[in-house]
Amino acid sequence: MDIREQEARNNQNFSQEYTSDFIREIISRDVQEGKNDGRVVTRFPPEPNGYLHIGHAKSIVLNFGVAEDFGGRCHLRFDDTNPEKEEVEYIESIKEDVRWLGYDWGEHLYYASDYFDRLYEFAEELIIKGKAYVDNLSQEQIREYRGTLTEPGRESPFRNRTVEENLELFRKMRAGEFDEGECVLRAKIDMSSPNLNMRDPTIYRIKKVPHHRTGDKWCIYPMYDFTHCLSDSLEGITHSLCTLEFEDHRPLYDWFLDQLDVPCHPQQIEFARLELTHTVLSKRKLMELVRGGYVTGWNDPRMPTLSGMRRRGFTPEAIRDFCKRIGVAKSKSIVDIALLEYCLREDLNRRAPRSMVVLEPLKVVIENYPEDKEEEVESENNPEDPSMGTRKLPFSKVIYIEKDDFRENPPPKYYRLAPGREVRLKHAYYIKCTDVIKDEKGEVIELRCTYDPETRGGWSADGRKVKGTSHWVSARHAVDVEVRLYDHLFTRADPDDIEDGEDFKANINPKSLKILKGCKAEPALENARSGEIFQFLRQGYFCVDSEDSKEGAPVFNRTVSLKDTWAKIERSKKKAR
Repeated sequence: MDIREQEARNNQNFSQEYTSDFIREIISRDVQEGKNDGRVVTRFPPEPNGYLHIGHAKSIVLNFGVAEDFGGRCHLRFDDTNPEKEEVEYIESIKEDVRWLGYDWGEHLYYASDYFDRLYEFAEELIIKGKAYVDNLSQEQIREYRGTLTEPGRESPFRNRTVEENLELFRKMRAGEFDEGECVLRAKIDMSSPNLNMRDPTIYRIKKVPHHRTGDKWCIYPMYDFTHCLSDSLEGITHSLCTLEFEDHRPLYDWFLDQLDVPCHPQQIEFARLELTHTVLSKRKLMELVRGGYVTGWNDPRMPTLSGMRRRGFTPEAIRDFCKRIGVAKSKSIVDIALLEYCLREDLNRRAPRSMVVLEPLKVVIENYPEDKEEEVESENNPEDPSMGTRKLPFSKVIYIEKDDFRENPPPKYYRLAPGREVRLKHAYYIKCTDVIKDEKGEVIELRCTYDPETRGGWSADGRKVKGTSHWVSARHAVDVEVRLYDHLFTRADPDDIEDGEDFKANINPKSLKILKGCKAEPALENARSGEIFQFLRQGYFCVDSEDSKEGAPVFNRTVSLKDTWAKIERSKKKAR
């Protein structure tokens, strides 16, 4: 049984009732009708001119997910037709990101440059059929002749060259006998078409730039619209899933395949791209942020790139869950970033061990605790998963608590520590504030407290209860760590909501990063490894930074806070209904 027969058989086993989105409905119908012999072959075709972002993740999850659902396969293909902007660095990062998301293309890794010889032959075939010509108009003139949405275009004065003349000129283009911009090869379609993409689009242009895979073999390179559909056909793609901006390009996609002797004619289907609040997903704008020094690089934890999100502590499971929750639709919509954060919390809540870290330390001396005494209190590693066990936390006379956990003059409904007030130390004891020490500026620098030895474990034997609970760290055993608090990179939900004369960068959040040094952590965190994620009690989820951490000196990035904004949004919607 060959691979196509095996794929067809696998597809027949797919549930005929699977109709989770309109794309799967179309493919399910194709499978039932025996189209493409029941095969389903998709592809994820990034251009290697930047790093992948969360918008690409939606396409990856869709293309690989559809192939998996129907027992087919998904190719990874680099559309590398513009050597000026492409780098091997981007190719390797894209491979890493796709693997990290949990997908494997197996042996099906391709490059558009694999097909350069065949694409050139297709171009000559169009010329021979009278469907393409070499044009000597400049780029400015081509744009002028193209017309507008309300006015038809004009034919180039070079449009009616003979087949022989066009072949000769095109071969001279390939041989490097013309300078860049001196001429191009254009398809001969219809300059009066209401679809501007059909008004004699450029197929090949001259670029005397070496290619990262083909070297100096070529000085002419095919355009994306010409390359994409033919690469799909040469690979036997059955369903070419594209974002909505390619809808107007579909007639051109089909035209090329109809004019040429190709192995198959894939079906292009468009879906709405991801738009996310407080985020830009334009590769050009992300490049501006990197090159302008507004972020530290493509993997800055504030960036929506997959490498940046991975460094910040996002998990592939959370991203896949998010992509499945938002679904696939034809209509454009903007997704609140709170949903992405909700998916992340849901995942990390189950997997992240709990830890005690005091971000802004306030010293507490427990006066009636013996000076030379040390003990260990027991704490669960994750109450959501008892199988993760427990750990021992050292406790001693001097501890640190958060500055915000004390108020000298507490407001109403403030239940944490204050003069004369009692609180519970998580897993340890009840303590009561007896004195406040201040510096010369009047700032509180130390608290004096007493503890109740009958409340070990954080519970009172006499049944008395306190409303406030504080996390803490033993001063004698604490390790100093650096913590980075990240917020949205843009202050506005729509970063492009700007005043005249400004650009999206005017909405960059100046408080998107706050660095805290000298934070006090429980001793086990001194040996935390790169990429490990923890829930700091009451503070959020934090990941050990993969770039700046050193052995024995971890740097923690806040992945996401504990505050569930999405749940609040959903409650508001229900009330409104």
